[in-house]
Amino acid sequence: MAEIAEWVAVPLQYGFMQRALLVSVVAGVVCAVLSCWVTLIGWSLLGDAVSHAVLPGVVLSYLFGFPLAVGALVFGAGSVALIGAVNRTSRVKEDAVIGIVFTAMFGIGVVLISRIPSQTDLMHILFGDVLGVSNTSIAQVLVMAGVTLAVALAKHRDLTLYAFDPVHAHAIGLNPRRLEALLLGLLAVTVVIALQAVGIILVVAMVVIPGATAYLLTDRFERMLLIAAAVAAVAAVVGVYLSFHLNVATGGAIVLAHAAAFALAYLFAPRHGLLLRRRASRRAAARV
Repeated sequence: MAEIAEWVAVPLQYGFMQRALLVSVVAGVVCAVLSCWVTLIGWSLLGDAVSHAVLPGVVLSYLFGFPLAVGALVFGAGSVALIGAVNRTSRVKEDAVIGIVFTAMFGIGVVLISRIPSQTDLMHILFGDVLGVSNTSIAQVLVMAGVTLAVALAKHRDLTLYAFDPVHAHAIGLNPRRLEALLLGLLAVTVVIALQAVGIILVVAMVVIPGATAYLLTDRFERMLLIAAAVAAVAAVVGVYLSFHLNVATGGAIVLAHAAAFALAYLFAPRHGLLLRRRASRRAAARV
């Protein structure tokens, strides 16, 4: 017991670990809430697109001395708008448009990094540096997270109806296009928040895995939101602690904790778990 207490207490003696835990948990919860709608609508690829498209904004913000979140938010929202515009004005399918936009934006970011002298490590931009997060970054994350959660919870009924049945949403007077734009905007802000914790490449895991995990554990959306948030918070804490004790990358450890939670749900979920469904099938076959 004493060893467990020491395992938990030692990292908390360091300020950088306290800040890392705060940012990781806040970012994880916000991502988890948005990931529920992402899972229901099937926007996983879009989350990947937004996470890659913010790279030019991050580089330009560094170049001009702005907070990295400013450029990331501008390019994240801009990429979402560009995807929607091209999709509506061409015969190219949405998944192809998403692939074109996010690879183009990511390519621009890589070119900018290669041409702009900088002391910023590319690995920190791509994979995060939550252990080195500043107080300014923490304030940005808390403000953006608070606004995002407030808007998402205030509009969650409309957004949920849009996710399940946009035709019915339109029939009762809601505007599906506005709801889509709102959800895409929230997704862009969420990506910027998670960027502080796990970096550009691993963001997609945080906006996909919690919702998918919760989707296996419940059939009620309100409960899905709570489960996803809880899974994300636990994964953030476990990932940060493992990174400290095992001396591994924090972003990668957080993502692996999310993946482990999904694997457990995939295998052992009460109604939708693979092993339990197979056991139920064998029992039904035996009765016949």
